[in-house]
Amino acid sequence: MLRCLELASNGICSVAPNPMVGAVIVQNDQIIGEGYHQRFGEAHAEVNAINSVKNKQSLRNSTMYVNLEPCVHFGKTPPCAELIKEVGIPRVIVATSDPNPLVNGKGINLLRQAGCQVLTGVLEKEANELNHRFFHFHRKGRPYFILKWAETEDGFIDKIRNSADPLQPNWITDDICRMLVHRWRTEEQAVMIGTNTALLDNPQLNSRYWRGNQPIKLILDRNLKIPLNFKLFTYSAPLYIFNSTVNKDEGFIHYQKIDFGRLLDELIIFLSKKGIQSVMIEGGSKLIQTFIDKGLWDEARIFTGPIRFGNGVIAPEISGNSIFDDEISNSRLRILRL
Repeated sequence: MLRCLELASNGICSVAPNPMVGAVIVQNDQIIGEGYHQRFGEAHAEVNAINSVKNKQSLRNSTMYVNLEPCVHFGKTPPCAELIKEVGIPRVIVATSDPNPLVNGKGINLLRQAGCQVLTGVLEKEANELNHRFFHFHRKGRPYFILKWAETEDGFIDKIRNSADPLQPNWITDDICRMLVHRWRTEEQAVMIGTNTALLDNPQLNSRYWRGNQPIKLILDRNLKIPLNFKLFTYSAPLYIFNSTVNKDEGFIHYQKIDFGRLLDELIIFLSKKGIQSVMIEGGSKLIQTFIDKGLWDEARIFTGPIRFGNGVIAPEISGNSIFDDEISNSRLRILRL
């Protein structure tokens, strides 16, 4: 099962909104096949593992290990539980059931009804952690929200800006830390900022420093102040502009009218309907603090860089359970969970 989890993790940058799944097939204590879900819309782990077995007759005297319950519904691909049944694998070891209502025990039941011996709960905790975004979305009905910011040693997230300042970030961390952030972007379905961050930093919000998924861009721009020649409007992924005036689509740019008096409620409804399971919020202090104050965050990733501003925009205030605290290049990185 550890090997299943290891294989599954290879899909972190490419399978969302599907979960990460690995499968291993064993006969006489020897691995005879293995595979993982490599890309959304392509074959699932069980299919790849079965296809990797050279002698298909050996499947009838084998055991399959898989970190998530085999699917039983037709989606982008046929149901895996039916395939396992058809090829005659007699034993299946499952780490954890699938919380998706389309599955949720149905795959396990189908296999058992077909005479397959199914054992569940092996490394269940580790399997849940690997796909915690997926499990969170299906159990709580909202995306997994990650807050990310960098602050100075004296507690500021930015300098005080004026109109003469260049349109670029006031960097607090170094290139290594920024590369890590781009890696993180490939692991989440979407990234979000507010109007002021867009106007002051003119960011691209892509993952150009790391190969993988390009996140959906979510921009809060109540009064449509962001100029169309800004870097955000260069295509890398769909772009959603949440505003108070207009609903329209212009190619990959989608204008979505919402009630800013119910901002977080309406965002959650919209994102949940779109099936967006995870969002990294890289906005300014005001936007991030709004999520903190409402208790609508799940993880926070906070860099502290080796510089001091002396004055500026005060960093958000947060408390949570520490899961990581160490040096990354020239900065300190703390990761908290609510």
